[in-house]
Amino acid sequence: MRVDFLVVGAGPTGIGAAHNLAARGESFLLVDSDSRPGGLAKSVVDPQGYTWDMGGHVQFSHYDLFDRFMDQALGHDGWLEHNRESWIWIAGRFIPYPLQKNLHRLPSPERLACIEGLRRVSGGQRTKPVNFRAWIDQNFGDGIAALFMVPYNVKTWAHPLEVLGCQWVGDRVALPSLAAIERAADTMDDSVDWGPNSTFRFPKRGGTGAAWVALAAELDQSRLHMNDAVISINPRGRKARLASGFEIGYDHIVSTMPLDRLTKLAELDDLVAAADQLRHSTTHVVGIGLAGSPPPHLRSKNWMYFPESSSPFYRVTVFSNYSPNNVPSPNTWSLMAEVSESEFKPVNHAHVVESVVDGMRATGLLSTESRIETCWHSVLAYGYPIPTVDRDAALDVVLPALDEMGIHSRGRFGAWKYEIGNQDHCFMQGWECIDRICTGGGPEAEVTLNYPDRVNSTPRPRTVAR
Repeated sequence: MRVDFLVVGAGPTGIGAAHNLAARGESFLLVDSDSRPGGLAKSVVDPQGYTWDMGGHVQFSHYDLFDRFMDQALGHDGWLEHNRESWIWIAGRFIPYPLQKNLHRLPSPERLACIEGLRRVSGGQRTKPVNFRAWIDQNFGDGIAALFMVPYNVKTWAHPLEVLGCQWVGDRVALPSLAAIERAADTMDDSVDWGPNSTFRFPKRGGTGAAWVALAAELDQSRLHMNDAVISINPRGRKARLASGFEIGYDHIVSTMPLDRLTKLAELDDLVAAADQLRHSTTHVVGIGLAGSPPPHLRSKNWMYFPESSSPFYRVTVFSNYSPNNVPSPNTWSLMAEVSESEFKPVNHAHVVESVVDGMRATGLLSTESRIETCWHSVLAYGYPIPTVDRDAALDVVLPALDEMGIHSRGRFGAWKYEIGNQDHCFMQGWECIDRICTGGGPEAEVTLNYPDRVNSTPRPRTVAR
């Protein structure tokens, strides 16, 4: 078989590329090793009837086009709209997120230490920070750094913060204002509406993956080949071989597989060394399905951050609050935890579920009366693409070289840029890649890939029905 475009991976990036190709009438084949579309944005239902995502996903968008496709997938009535209610468990209490805007909620000693640390760095001379740890110290001071920013980020990234760069920060971290913090200390007013996901939506049924299943179903099914992995690529001959033995000739590949895997699979030894500089974490997603109803202090919360060592997880989502259909009956509810792993932060796979349950009890999410009906555990070998200080140098070598060969690596781990790794970003990476190839455009045709700050600096918050 020969096609003009071989699209590898039926997640958001691959589906975005496939829909653009279909609209243009191009010859393509979309292949995926899984039996179900969605990639890292898919959803599953466990034997007890609980729906789970591959992590705490929510839908918010920087693009009109993405929103139109989401509406097309599930219809206007297929979504539930939410005002974000996210919290931080710290110093024995829940404090609204982001912490740096709600320091007045802390006990007095911690609050004073945070404010004094911020005073010491406010108004000082700024230099370009050499890494993310230096960025934290320069912008937050030692109080907030020690209490939250350092322990939480080490927990999340599973890497020393000196390894991380700052190129990804953009709109993802709220910068503190000393004047606003001091004013809030007097008024005790919470600040909770910061950020691009202050409002979000979620599918009524089927979890996050429902939208991607629906969009995949809209494609010509003869162009969709599931449950078959690409096992080799011959860039010179422009051929790919699948695990089934099927061979496909192509003019262009849009690949969403991890970039380090791609260079090895294509036997591009001159690029393997550069791609091997890229780092990633592994994510354990643990779902706990429970009988009864959530306790009062969890009934309206969406997700919670956990910087302290009393728990192994960095984030827990009250997943049944996203949609009542995420659980099998009205008298059940669910929590979903995320635990990071890397060579710097090993995790005992055999005991991770037990440690999560223990952590939930230690932090008041579960009580001795809580009745657990199911424990679900999924390991995402590639969880977070780590934005290391040398990431861009590696990408500047690998991505253009692959493009020259007709291999276009895009998506969360295809382009390896965390700052454009959300569902909307990934869908648009696939769509814009096809635009650039088919029109012969330059870098401007792929604004998401090449100009992330431009995309992320103009969020479009959705209006939430109240």
